[in-house]
Amino acid sequence: MAFPGFFATVPSIVMRDRLAEFLGASDDGLIEYGYADAVKLAGHSCPTVAGSYLLSSRVLRALYAEEIPLRGELLVDFRDAQESAVAGVIAAVVGLLTGAAGSGGFKGLAGRYTRRDLLRFGVADLPGEIRFTRQDNGQSVSASLQLGHVPPDPRLGPLLQELLAGRRDAEQPALFAELWQDRVRRILVEHFSDPGLVTLR
Repeated sequence: MAFPGFFATVPSIVMRDRLAEFLGASDDGLIEYGYADAVKLAGHSCPTVAGSYLLSSRVLRALYAEEIPLRGELLVDFRDAQESAVAGVIAAVVGLLTGAAGSGGFKGLAGRYTRRDLLRFGVADLPGEIRFTRQDNGQSVSASLQLGHVPPDPRLGPLLQELLAGRRDAEQPALFAELWQDRVRRILVEHFSDPGLVTLR
């Protein structure tokens, strides 16, 4: 499977997972995630997947500064219901990176390493769209995405309608895919550190 070249230029996220270390999956518990891992999970690359990866990176940096974030030790609350809009897609990427899971997650070993019920939805009192809370010290950061700061190419909308309607010439699918991934590239490469894309509280 060949990914667009820019995937490899997106900063990776290194997590320490004590369960992975305990079970021997990683000698030091360190797991490195790249944007391609989020794409493999979602099965596609889009602004929502890119935004979820970017938001997670920003929040983890805010919560842990120079420390390596602890995977499986974060509680993640969503303001929206899981089935609302793209909340489920965002939660899948966030869950991959943080280890937080819903009711079907790992129940733990003798009260340790629990991942179950660390991902919650419909939490109405959030100051942002998503709140990440460290379980070790209770510190939390809420975040919201503003992907409108990186608008799509104006040709994308009409092209999408043409393709979905089955009206296309030989060049349209390739142009659509190129323009679609170019917006993802701009989000993750040109605007990775842009404070306008992710609001932290």
